[in-house]
Amino acid sequence: MEKTRFSPQTFLARLPLFDAMSPEELDAIAAGTSERHVARGEIIFQRGDTCKGFHLVIFGQVKLAAGVANGAEKIIELIGPGHSFGEALMFMEKPYIVSATALADSLLLHVTKEAVFEGIARDPAFARKMLAGLSRRMHGLICDLESVALQSGTQRVIGYLLQEEGIGQGAQLTLPVSKAVVASRLNLTPEHFSRILADLSAHGLIGVQGRNVTIVDIDGLREYAG
Repeated sequence: MEKTRFSPQTFLARLPLFDAMSPEELDAIAAGTSERHVARGEIIFQRGDTCKGFHLVIFGQVKLAAGVANGAEKIIELIGPGHSFGEALMFMEKPYIVSATALADSLLLHVTKEAVFEGIARDPAFARKMLAGLSRRMHGLICDLESVALQSGTQRVIGYLLQEEGIGQGAQLTLPVSKAVVASRLNLTPEHFSRILADLSAHGLIGVQGRNVTIVDIDGLREYAG
């Protein structure tokens, strides 16, 4: 995989977690970071591995997944550019409880826990930002659990299709990952996910061609979701 040269400080400064830091503070955090280029399908870490920091995605996409009883996997979260993963276990100083795998050729920035702890010691505002980020992650996981417990598969699929701001009549979407990955993210089997898409298409609410989805009747979709 071809490497791309960049300044860690420049990327860190664009993230909400670090955007209030001075150049000197960014230099200190950057000194505790390292680049990792991972190819599509490459395992970043596995359940049980020691957590020595957290990762930021510069480009590409990463899936966090847990194994289930039948040997399959349940996708917990999809991490895209500008987002991070692994902070909670870094603070708990516990091994990873999920695995992380690149879904596309990706460039990651790994920030060591020592660099983070030193940043917290220097600046209480940085600690508050870390807590805010962890709180948002926890809120998202609770919403996911609520969705699985209280919504039908069809409602979850419609919610996924309409989750981006500005989605309107005639919008054309491209699923960022395979249908099987999206299905797992929504706690559905691939077959069930495909049946739901086919049903919504048969009702004239969406158009589906491969991974491309067109919103044909957005008001009807919302009504169909109850």
